[in-house]
Amino acid sequence: EMISYYDISGCYILRPWSYKIWELIQEWFNVQIRKLDVENAYFPLFVSQDRLEKEKDHVEGFAPEVAWVTKSGEDDLAAPIAIRPTSETIMYPAFSDWIRSHRDLPLKLNQWSNVVRWEFKDPTPFLRTREFLWQEGHTAHASFDDANV
Repeated sequence: EMISYYDISGCYILRPWSYKIWELIQEWFNVQIRKLDVENAYFPLFVSQDRLEKEKDHVEGFAPEVAWVTKSGEDDLAAPIAIRPTSETIMYPAFSDWIRSHRDLPLKLNQWSNVVRWEFKDPTPFLRTREFLWQEGHTAHASFDDANV
């Protein structure tokens, strides 16, 4: 009784018992990363097509898996918007706005979120799903020694 199947292939409903496992992981991990002065943040679920294309090298492996929003109601959007396959293309432009000198370092962030990756043939609950819960840490440091903690 951990999941219920949903009417979209590869998407599942996490029932309370399975979601509790996710919460326990978050609780344990948050304690550990706070000891390292890592802070939680949240970045948008949507990525502009321009931003995604600027990171072509990074996104290349995800390209076939990107889900796109193209409509709002009955109207076509001016430009397609990607649903986050990973967060680097959202986070790193923000980092470049926030970090202006070595005094702004280190920057240590963690994000608890969900991501969507659409391209696969055989979904498997908890192993291979279209939308899944995700933890990702991203940091910026003045030197390798500072980062190597």
